[in-house]
Amino acid sequence: MNESMDAKVSHRGQTSLPASLRRRWGLTDGGVVGVIDLGDAALVVPGGLDAARRELRAALQDRYEDGLNALDDPDLADQ
Repeated sequence: MNESMDAKVSHRGQTSLPASLRRRWGLTDGGVVGVIDLGDAALVVPGGLDAARRELRAALQDRYEDGLNALDDPDLADQ
C-alpha cells in the first residue's frame, strides 16, 4: 500500500517517518535511508544512498525506455 503524507520539520531540521512506513520498510532504531536531492524534490529510500541511487537509476531507465518506445508509435511516424 502506498502512502502519501505531509511531515513537519522541527526547529532542529529533523522529521520522522510514520510508524507504518518504518514497519513496511523494516527500519528499526539506527536504520538508514538514502536521500538524493533532485533540485525541486528529494528521493528518500530505505537502505541507504546506494539503494537510493539504484532506485533513481531504475526510474530514469524506465522513463528513457518509455520515450524510446514512443518513437515507434505509428501516430508519431509523421512528426
